[in-house]
Amino acid sequence: MASPIIRTLISLSLNRSSHFQKPFSGYSISVVFFSSSATTQQLRPSHYFVDHFIQKHNFSPELALKVASSLISPRDTGNCDTIISFLKESGFSKSQIETVVKIKPSILSSNLEKTIKPKFKIFRDLGCSTDDVADILSGDPSILRRSVDDRIAPSISYMKSVLGSNAGVIKLLKTSAWFLQSDLQKTMMPNIEFMSSCGVSSSQIVRYLFSFPRFFLHKPESIKQLVKRAEEMGFNRKSKMFLAAIRMLSSMSEENWELKLRLFRRLGFSEEEIMSTFRTKPNVFAVSQRKIKNVTQFLLSRKNIDISFIINHPEVLICSLEHRLKPRLLVFEILESKNLLSRKISLATLFKMSEKRFREKYVRPYLEELEKASVAVAGL
Repeated sequence: MASPIIRTLISLSLNRSSHFQKPFSGYSISVVFFSSSATTQQLRPSHYFVDHFIQKHNFSPELALKVASSLISPRDTGNCDTIISFLKESGFSKSQIETVVKIKPSILSSNLEKTIKPKFKIFRDLGCSTDDVADILSGDPSILRRSVDDRIAPSISYMKSVLGSNAGVIKLLKTSAWFLQSDLQKTMMPNIEFMSSCGVSSSQIVRYLFSFPRFFLHKPESIKQLVKRAEEMGFNRKSKMFLAAIRMLSSMSEENWELKLRLFRRLGFSEEEIMSTFRTKPNVFAVSQRKIKNVTQFLLSRKNIDISFIINHPEVLICSLEHRLKPRLLVFEILESKNLLSRKISLATLFKMSEKRFREKYVRPYLEELEKASVAVAGL
């Protein structure tokens, strides 16, 4: 009888994967107001305001209390109602409104015409849809308190000069609305200008701006120091990995960098081999120490694999040990032992191959042989 793991292999090879969702659990929060005869008159207004937001806007007691605490006078409730109604009419969902209010309750005390509406206008003029505006402003409600002329408009202009289109700016802001918190003239622009002078292509800069936007907000002096460090490690400015190396160095403290170096040394890497690994695949240094250790020790425990394989193909350190490296190597070894492989395949190619192609090429055609061998291939 086939083992449970083999039956899982066959099932997963013949059927599409299932997706599961974790059930959500709810909770309730209650607010209790305590008063004494001496303080009753002082607490009643807050109690009234809290009740107002719970009843009129269906806020939770916790959120209602936070909003009420930010109010200056009883007249603020009318202004709050007006702004909340405006947000609803502007396409904000209930959760988006609650996010805005929770992060920045003072927004409800703002002037709708002078403070709130101008922000909506500049994003609509940019070409944002109703949903785009709601996503951007709920992503960083502090935008609603920033100056259009002094911060938002100039920042949008700078981003457009780099990204080349309004659509690019909208795409960036939908995932990184907080970008408008920084003075881009003093951070992003000089950093990009310096990167360009180092030979980094504009297309790579744009790609990294979408993937690692915070990197470009470092102080220009810090970026120059990172470039100096990368060059001291042997990086050529013309290398495609040059920007990746600088970005990786910027994400690590010197202490964490030293810890990674010590780990590689303990695993048997020489100084030059460590630097070679970093120059080939800088992102490897973002992998946890535990994973680097486990993957390296597993690979070195297999026959015909030595440390040179990892140095030449450091991307294997990023692969999942349990869901890619172990099962694929086990399948490869059993097929090779039975002389079922029509031609030699490199392990690097085997590990890089997409999941779909691997199953079609090395699992589905040999299901019977794999089942007979009772190979443990959990995760395939």
